[in-house]
Amino acid sequence: MLNRRSLLAGATGAASMAFGGSAFPQTPASGDLVERAKKEGKVAIYTSTDEAQGLPLVEAFKQAYGIAVDYNGIGTTDVYNRVISEAAAGQVGADIAWTSSMDLQMALAAKGLLDVYKSPEAAAFPAASIYRDTVYGTSIEPVAMLYNKNLLKADLVPTTRAGLVKLLQDHKAELKGKVCSFDPEKSGVGFLLAVTDLRNTANFWDLAKAFGAVDGKVYGSSGAMREKIVSGEHVLGFNVIGSYAMQWAKESPAVGFAFASDYTSAFQRVASVTKGAPHPAAGRLFLDFMLSEKGQGILAGKGVPPLRTGYTGELDAAALGKITGPNVKMIPVDEKLADNLNPKIRAEFFQNWKKAMRGEG
Repeated sequence: MLNRRSLLAGATGAASMAFGGSAFPQTPASGDLVERAKKEGKVAIYTSTDEAQGLPLVEAFKQAYGIAVDYNGIGTTDVYNRVISEAAAGQVGADIAWTSSMDLQMALAAKGLLDVYKSPEAAAFPAASIYRDTVYGTSIEPVAMLYNKNLLKADLVPTTRAGLVKLLQDHKAELKGKVCSFDPEKSGVGFLLAVTDLRNTANFWDLAKAFGAVDGKVYGSSGAMREKIVSGEHVLGFNVIGSYAMQWAKESPAVGFAFASDYTSAFQRVASVTKGAPHPAAGRLFLDFMLSEKGQGILAGKGVPPLRTGYTGELDAAALGKITGPNVKMIPVDEKLADNLNPKIRAEFFQNWKKAMRGEG
């Protein structure tokens, strides 16, 4: 989990499932919004985004507008819980909720805890990335496998989900306690990815059982998995956030990454202005900046693939496609995601998950 950090500037519609649209120029923020945001003087962000990816965007925003930023890196589940608890207490602290857990964000929208704001940048984004001018996709995040290149031979790195199952089954003894993934009980994005895989693949429970049979370890963040893989305690991790994996591979010669050629799930990192935000104008201005061509380019520069239609540059659609391959399935921003929070669905999933992890069923 990231530490809370306060960064002060130096100066005092219904969602569609289809992609579409063409390139749109950045729309400058209205002078009135900028003036009101500067008078508020601050924007507070609750986020699950790592500082390495998020802070360059924050610094650029500060330089552009001279507005202080309170950046709270607290993880997906804590973003959700804090927005709910603070709203219930009548003490809303966040202006922006920015998270990789799409279903938790949609649950906040369903509870009426997120504000409606039609960003002037919205026209430049796919319809499947915006829900009723309330929840905005900010990046596309394919999930990857992360591995220690010194401990796992390149020809053993699986290229399909079936290949991953076979690797775990054929090398059960060697991989005992050496494989990791997200903990779906502790991580919001971990649960989102697990449920998405369950709905879109035929061998989800085969993989879960093979993972349990090698005494697979689960963690609450991609960063925790990275530490274990770099140290050599683990050899391989799957369903790791791909943008992080690609960046870590640049930083460490011991780390490699791969995307499955048959099916790669991709979530959207989503952002919203909170209902009752203490600095609503500053929150809206930050959201606009995040969605702008400049903001998307800053994120791309730190390995976060942009969603903006017509964007060309680092990690644009063509460049990302060459890395991931063609079989990426993006999770749309829509109300169906809130079904993941249905107690019956969650109870049934975790009952079967625990059985699989014990090698039962």
